[in-house]
Amino acid sequence: MNKQSSTTHFGFRDVPVEEKQKLVGQVFTSVARNYDLMNDLMSFGVHRLWKRHFVAVSGVRKGDRVLDLAGGTGDIAALLKPVVGETGEVVVGDINAAMLSVGRDRLTDRGLVRGLRWAQMNAEALPFPDNSFDAVTIAFGLRNVTDKDKALADMCRVLKPGGRLLVLEFSRVHNETFGKLYDFHSFQVLPRLGRLFAGDSDSYRYLAESIRKHPDQETLKGMMERAGFGRVDVRNLTGGIVAIHRGYKF
Repeated sequence: MNKQSSTTHFGFRDVPVEEKQKLVGQVFTSVARNYDLMNDLMSFGVHRLWKRHFVAVSGVRKGDRVLDLAGGTGDIAALLKPVVGETGEVVVGDINAAMLSVGRDRLTDRGLVRGLRWAQMNAEALPFPDNSFDAVTIAFGLRNVTDKDKALADMCRVLKPGGRLLVLEFSRVHNETFGKLYDFHSFQVLPRLGRLFAGDSDSYRYLAESIRKHPDQETLKGMMERAGFGRVDVRNLTGGIVAIHRGYKF
């Protein structure tokens, strides 16, 4: 986002900065009950493997305190909780109340209650003191944040020295032919599937557009470094459809 501008992108549209949060909120309230379906349609079901790999390489250990942002579905929290164990804690934060409600209900039904906390919050202004967490994770949520630089800086602030941020997000496909097929699926197939299965093509079209507006691998790496993270590395998955960014607070 241009600091001198009063507009930002909402998909491929420019909207006033103050309106983006509300518009994104409407999208996720709309898709909350069908969020697993949405991810399956967007990724052919591979998002489940990406998330498992994301947690497996996170470096999170027993006893750690982890903040999982944009975690309203509970997918990442459910994977993290066995890793941090009985002595650890996972705080699930999401700006959208509907998403939090869905995720909390799902994990409660699975018997995952102890060591999990749920809170509605804005990633740009985290309600925690400095040096509070061993790790911060955010999966498929950073692209929807209005001021990513501000959010990344606040994630760095709440991490303990030596703590790490892990970002799992859709990114840039490297192979041109594969990229064309991916674009066709995203812009021609996905909205139609959204209308067919969820009665909502507009939200699914926005989600595809938001991926294309998200910073590519190198740009996001630079943003993390400017926010205060060191030793930032990038791991591409499935040809760059998604990438894991990891950085440390020193």
